[in-house]
Amino acid sequence: MDQMNREKEAFLNDIGKEIEEENIAVFAGAGMSAGAGFVNWAELLRPIADELGLDVNKEHDLVALAQYHCNDNGNNRSQLNKRLIEEFSRKVEETENHRILCRLPIHTFWTTNYDKLIESSLISSGKVPDVKYTKDQLAFTKPKRDAVVYKMHGDVEHPNQAVLTKDDYEKYHVKMEQYLSTLKGDLLSKTFIFIGFSFSDPNLDYILSRVRVAFDGHQRRHYCFIKNVEKDESETDADFEYRKRKQELFVNDLGRFNVKSILINNYNEITELLHEIETRYKSRTIFISGAANQFAPWDEKAAQKFIHDLSSEIISSQFKVVSGFGLGVGSSVISGALEQIYMRSTRNISDQLILRPFPQESSGSIPLPELWKKYREDMISHAGMAIFLFGNKYQNGKLVPSNGMYQEYEIAKKLGLFIISVGATGFMAEEIWEEERNRINEDENISKEVKNLFSDLGDKSKSLEDLSIVIGKLISLAK
Repeated sequence: MDQMNREKEAFLNDIGKEIEEENIAVFAGAGMSAGAGFVNWAELLRPIADELGLDVNKEHDLVALAQYHCNDNGNNRSQLNKRLIEEFSRKVEETENHRILCRLPIHTFWTTNYDKLIESSLISSGKVPDVKYTKDQLAFTKPKRDAVVYKMHGDVEHPNQAVLTKDDYEKYHVKMEQYLSTLKGDLLSKTFIFIGFSFSDPNLDYILSRVRVAFDGHQRRHYCFIKNVEKDESETDADFEYRKRKQELFVNDLGRFNVKSILINNYNEITELLHEIETRYKSRTIFISGAANQFAPWDEKAAQKFIHDLSSEIISSQFKVVSGFGLGVGSSVISGALEQIYMRSTRNISDQLILRPFPQESSGSIPLPELWKKYREDMISHAGMAIFLFGNKYQNGKLVPSNGMYQEYEIAKKLGLFIISVGATGFMAEEIWEEERNRINEDENISKEVKNLFSDLGDKSKSLEDLSIVIGKLISLAK
């Protein structure tokens, strides 16, 4: 493993631990919104520069450029406000980076962006955002909020209060002292992931410097993504080496603030890393699908003990269980999980067990089958693995495979979950096992060990204890 891959693996491991403890915060810069189609600062101010007779491509201090325009218009910033509204009120689609971060258990977002992509992504993920862009809003808490979004430079719907000019930046640490104190507290208590951020913002530099001085040698580690410089076609070797050296020095300097740079060759790597973080986080949650009116060829008590012990072992191994209240199966899943949770008494029930009993009637406009499908999609989306057991029900007096269980399998497959179907338990679990066995046997990327273990899941000569051992081995290989 080369140095770059080692650093990425260390990043994934560290962030994975912090995600589990819900200690992650995100700081989103202009680069994150640019991926959705919004302009960067240079493009935002291009017409402003033209009006001043300047070339925005030659300007490095864009905050000063905004101030020049304000000065030139008698301290009137109406044109700046108009540009902000024009550019950041457009309807654009959230990026995959937004969607992943908002699906994860991240409760703190900081941004210098004026747009509403973070809060809209949170809402799309079924979460309630509490948005704060003035110091007065710090005193109020939105009921049942899932995440706080701190918009350091303001909001597009309130352009007069947006931080745009040099005057705004110079007064910021006085006008927004409480706001900056909140950021300082988060930098001390949470691990930040900086995305699309250039670290040229004087307000953030102001805070990072004070945190470094106050806690020198004891600063919390944070992470940022930095794209390696690339040689332009018209660029000389000497100029390229100069830019490379400057980037090396910049990355080195971030180390003073304990900000670890994750170097990437293209921006798609950020999405790939975030996907991996989500995959690893979800792999700690297992969805158990099952329904049984009949447990033959096993005795009902023995089968229910098997389910109870399986659920208990999953919790004991530091996994979380998600399950609907499947007929004949759900009660054993719950009792096994609760027994282990109460024995350990180290975490809340909600941290280890998510239960979703199905509604039996629809009181609204959504038909019950459609409601069940949406319910299943939401439930399964929390997990990285799915276990399928038995799967039978009585229909018109006849014992038949459970079609609801097959729908859960299709959803799990679509979401990319690792499938463990215990075919030996028969009915729908056996049908799913046959389908999955054919698929994995054709996949050259799946190890022989996994293929052999999956094959064992369909062996009806094995005891329930043997099947439990096989399931445990597959879980340990998949996590």
